[in-house]
Amino acid sequence: LATGTIITMTSHHWLMAWIGLEMNTLAIIPIISTMHNPRSTEAATKYFLTQAAASAVILFASMLNAWQTGTWDVINLTYEPAHILLTMALAMKLGLAPMHFWLPEVLQGSTLTTALIITTWQKLAPMSLIYMTLNNLSTTTLITLGLLSSIVGGWAGLNQTQTRKIMAFSSIAHLGWMITISSIMPNIMILNLMIYLIMTTALFHSLILSKSKTIQDTTATWTLSPTLTTMMMILLLSLAGLPPLTGFMPKWLILEGLVAQNLTPTATIMAMSALLSLFFYLRLTYTTTLTLSPNTTQTKLKWRFKPNHPMLLMGASSTISIFLLPMTPLMLL
Repeated sequence: LATGTIITMTSHHWLMAWIGLEMNTLAIIPIISTMHNPRSTEAATKYFLTQAAASAVILFASMLNAWQTGTWDVINLTYEPAHILLTMALAMKLGLAPMHFWLPEVLQGSTLTTALIITTWQKLAPMSLIYMTLNNLSTTTLITLGLLSSIVGGWAGLNQTQTRKIMAFSSIAHLGWMITISSIMPNIMILNLMIYLIMTTALFHSLILSKSKTIQDTTATWTLSPTLTTMMMILLLSLAGLPPLTGFMPKWLILEGLVAQNLTPTATIMAMSALLSLFFYLRLTYTTTLTLSPNTTQTKLKWRFKPNHPMLLMGASSTISIFLLPMTPLMLL
């Protein structure tokens, strides 16, 4: 999995980039289907079909470009039909709207740990290809994809009760924000990607530790660890992008960048779509910290036992995902 991503990120030739993506896809198939139940097999099949189709389109686009320009360089993607095809294929690989249908289904069919890999590590290779070809991609197409994704990610997440599906729509919305700013300020796209990866990792670790697969399960988090409950609340609010927390930084910088380019209507729609996402994050926050599920006397004692989970990574990622906002001026200097 790691090798595939690294090959794509370091390649100059389209064929090598394609080989990396293909390795990446084939490596995660057994990881998704480890559960040996029909649901995970279905998820693995869906993942394979969408990724293989997207990879084939990427190969086709690069061949078209090579046929027209005589070069296989990743950065020399100058033929217009080729770069539009590539944008669509990468959007399909990332799960951007309107090619997002596979993502919630695949996450729902896999374990929480696998869902974490799909929503974080699997985004790196396609994002690096977007970053490398940015100079030649169509800004209008990217902004349209980003707008659609942020709206769909917020809207479709509203009626979900499964935490994995909520995280899938959250991922779609966050990627929408990244793609919108990508052609205007690529460095902010990278910053947003890094913060998104850290916040998602921290939240998935909390969900894995508390075994929360549905919203209902999150009501029992306090029995495991009162500290975890508080952290989860702040993490969710950070993911939603509320001001005193880290999650607000990328949204603030993106809106600022869009307004600076006279794209005020786009910025307004993006900000409104963030409210949709905020609703389902708030609902998760509410069930996690402010409601009690019917419980027995034994559940109250659970938090006294030590959890057997690597807390260091979770502690570090949680801290970064909460306290990074004051550092913003340093990054802008």
